[in-house]
Amino acid sequence: MVEKLKLPTMAHPHPYKLQWLRKGNEVKVTNRCCVQFSVRSKYQDEVWCDVIPMDTCYLLLGRPWRYDHQAIHKGFKNNYSFIKNSIKIY
Repeated sequence: MVEKLKLPTMAHPHPYKLQWLRKGNEVKVTNRCCVQFSVRSKYQDEVWCDVIPMDTCYLLLGRPWRYDHQAIHKGFKNNYSFIKNSIKIY
């Protein structure tokens, strides 16, 4: 996604290695990028994402974003909901 959208990257302030992503191989996380996104026209935000090689077509919002926004993940529908400025975003 980063290459396709030509998003600017920068060196990760705390590089680290992942081993669970590829069996038998470790992936080095050395870069990150800031991604701006919106949920309909109700909500806009930006999040710093670690850049790793993988095949996906989604923005994967992990624990820091979810817990900072007290988001609820509905696994069956694969969507999130949370409240921002007294407005429910889903």
